[in-house]
Amino acid sequence: MTQLSHDFKYQPTISLSSEQIEAFHRDGFLSVPQISTPEEIEMMREAYDRIFSSEVGRADGNKFDLAGDGEEGKTQTLPQILGPEQYAPELWDTQARANALHIVRQLFGPQMAVQGSHAIFKPAQHGATTPWHQDEAYWNPDFEYQSVSVWMPLQDVDEENGCMQFISGSHQSEILAHQPIGNNPKIHGLELSPEANADVSNPTICPLSAGGCTLHPSRTLHFTAANNSLRPRRAFIMIFGAPTVSREELGLPKRRFPWKEKRQTL
Repeated sequence: MTQLSHDFKYQPTISLSSEQIEAFHRDGFLSVPQISTPEEIEMMREAYDRIFSSEVGRADGNKFDLAGDGEEGKTQTLPQILGPEQYAPELWDTQARANALHIVRQLFGPQMAVQGSHAIFKPAQHGATTPWHQDEAYWNPDFEYQSVSVWMPLQDVDEENGCMQFISGSHQSEILAHQPIGNNPKIHGLELSPEANADVSNPTICPLSAGGCTLHPSRTLHFTAANNSLRPRRAFIMIFGAPTVSREELGLPKRRFPWKEKRQTL
């Protein structure tokens, strides 16, 4: 796999206003109209399509269907690639990443650093729903996190082809009960379980132009609808965070994520 330099050539070209910073901390998400350029988005889209149309990442366990059970021959409806820059290095050092890091540091301070990225594709006409969930439900329950995901589409997105939807204020909650999608332990993707009793009836829907973004911390409830449109939906997600700290070190009670334990015993 490609080794990536952490020296970036781009300087940030945007900053958040005080009103935007206040809205992010109040609501648990923020929509930003543009963090990239049309030329860069075209380059990134070409690289994105190239790696999704190939088998790169599969042998490393970095490419799989979030909504599938891994059976051979099944049409993938929500394919994901972890660390896509390993397979398309041009996705690493971008204006988008420089701007994303800058605004994340405006929100949480200079300790925030690049932690990773992933790409999630919803094919035209049969891209699956990404159910309501909290990102932290995927992670190690022994740690506390200060993390922000910057979700950037590589084409225009709306509700029809799978833009982001959020529940305002949900970042203030603890991690709710989750389960594998459809309660099938063979499926990677998670969804809220019925016992979570979460009210998701009044989401904020965030359409974006290509190269815009949304930002959310790891506990914000979010969702994207199935893509039944004639347009593919390409999402590129950059993750930034501070160093993790163990809950034990902070004097917090131990917590369990039974949905992760169940999968680990398969």
